[in-house]
Amino acid sequence: MSADSLSRVGCSNMLINPAMVKSFLLLEAAFLALVLTVSACGRDLNSAQGVADEFVDQHYVVIDLPKAKTLAVSVALSKLDEEIRLTSGQTIDASTRKPRVHYTLLEKKEGDRRATFLYQGTIQSDDNTLLTRQWLITARKEGTRWRVSNFTESE
Repeated sequence: MSADSLSRVGCSNMLINPAMVKSFLLLEAAFLALVLTVSACGRDLNSAQGVADEFVDQHYVVIDLPKAKTLAVSVALSKLDEEIRLTSGQTIDASTRKPRVHYTLLEKKEGDRRATFLYQGTIQSDDNTLLTRQWLITARKEGTRWRVSNFTESE
């Protein structure tokens, strides 16, 4: 390393390569972004609320019905199968304009084997039309796993 590529930072006897500092800062920022993303997206799919939250994300936000099906049993599974049948032939991919959906949990009632969660969703279309809906998600414990057993939507 030549003396020209080094700079004095802090103490007079401490030499630091500016390119190394920049690389380190970029690596640190990337690591922080990864940690924040994983902690924000990671949910406990072994809990009733984690499964209900993931179901709402997959069904209403991402609009990925096959992924929502992996979280469903009983009536919920039948409803999803019907939605998939009704939307077959309608491609939803990266080019599809999806509405922006935000939701909050309004109420929850949890028992040992059954739980209900009431969400309020705000749906904004491309033309800025806003719709508000409430989603009631019912979950039950199937063996050791929580699954969505029913869901309803109301205005």
